[in-house]
Amino acid sequence: MSKNLCRLAIASALSCLVSLGSELYARESPVKIEQLLQTTSAWDGTGYSAYPAGRPQITVLKITVPAHTALAWHRHPMISAAYVLSGELFLQKKESSQQMTFHAGQALTETVNTLHRGYTKTRPVELIVFYAGSPGMPLTIKAN
Repeated sequence: MSKNLCRLAIASALSCLVSLGSELYARESPVKIEQLLQTTSAWDGTGYSAYPAGRPQITVLKITVPAHTALAWHRHPMISAAYVLSGELFLQKKESSQQMTFHAGQALTETVNTLHRGYTKTRPVELIVFYAGSPGMPLTIKAN
């Protein structure tokens, strides 16, 4: 058996053991894990190209937007994701007017360098937003 084939067989066996171990842990553990979102694109379907260069900096914000409120048109220079704690968030792109609605319990990924805004209707919305930027990079850039 060649060295590469042997390495592949060992790696495959180890991967299988790790997978079985994590499944066993998940079955026996009182901890519940629920994947909310895994994606390589923003809510509008635009694919992400890369994280910002430089030292990583994660920022987490809790944002509350009152009912009947529209945020200013803005863009984000980095990948960000949000989890809707309560209410409904309506997102709209400026250029195409493409829209999408997110409800409590849903996760979403933001667009990068695309003018958009969020707004509410009859109910306020509470969000937890995670930004993957770098030191000194603004989280939001308002439109001129």
